[in-house]
Amino acid sequence: MRKKSVGVICAVLFALAGGTAFSKTNALPSVKTLPVPHGLWIMRRAYPDVLFEAEFDFARLDWRIDVTAPIFYEKHGKSNEKYATFYWANGALLPENELKNRSKYWTLLYYYAEELRDPATMTENEIERLRTFSSIANRKNGAGTPMFFFEFLYAAKSRAIIEDHIKTITLWGKTTKVHERILPALRRVESRVNTLAKNDEEVKRFVTNLRSTDAYYWRRIADTNRLSFHSLGIAVDVLPKNWRGKQIYWLWARDYYGSDWMLTPLEKRWMPPAPVIAIFEDEGFIWGGKWGIFDNMHFEYHPELFEMRKMRGRGFSPKTK
Repeated sequence: MRKKSVGVICAVLFALAGGTAFSKTNALPSVKTLPVPHGLWIMRRAYPDVLFEAEFDFARLDWRIDVTAPIFYEKHGKSNEKYATFYWANGALLPENELKNRSKYWTLLYYYAEELRDPATMTENEIERLRTFSSIANRKNGAGTPMFFFEFLYAAKSRAIIEDHIKTITLWGKTTKVHERILPALRRVESRVNTLAKNDEEVKRFVTNLRSTDAYYWRRIADTNRLSFHSLGIAVDVLPKNWRGKQIYWLWARDYYGSDWMLTPLEKRWMPPAPVIAIFEDEGFIWGGKWGIFDNMHFEYHPELFEMRKMRGRGFSPKTK
């Protein structure tokens, strides 16, 4: 029985290690022989000012990740450090007390689409999955984004605490509020778009036609108990003054197209100009227009997903490897 038990444990460790072979004996491997999850290297590259220290926890059969981050962005010294411990949990970065609920959470690392999907190419199965995914029942009871790491990084323990990190700025002439961590990237986006607008009429119209650039707004996602990324001040909605009868958000499109809202043709969706989307992405912002439940005004700061894209061709897996 003992040999069988050890064999089972070794098999689990083999999977957690991404398939790296151990000794031919039944002895448990030392921590030094276990490769750190590939996804952790992605997080380190995406957040270079954050320290991720990993140690394998044999009791939990998972990697314990001790994280050190600055309290206030771009300030230095021990007095400006905060600490938290998570478990890798297939890339979900969960606190220990949530490991029992890991099936309720997605991985933080997934493949963000490079190209915009034409809804005309969707299969019946894909359409039905989107109907189910967007249902109130699924939003209430289905799995979702684990916010623990992000709430730690962006100091979202409470509204009062995070607002010490929220900055009021103007973005293309519109007043908005954003988290201090994304301000440098957002300023680069604004500068590059403004430069492009000098010689590109479509981009110029995009800038002059903006009604608002709302970002920080403390709220929970509808039908869930999870904070919105707007609550962290890292999501920006670029809303135009007029979208000329086109659809801009899946939930609003549902009022017009009913249960076939996901089949809204691309030419009937309002979108920022392609060069604007490309600049946002180049600075670490994903665009909600590439989601199945499309949100074409929405940009969200996730540099880890672009590091994930860079690593994709190198055999890196978003979960255990």
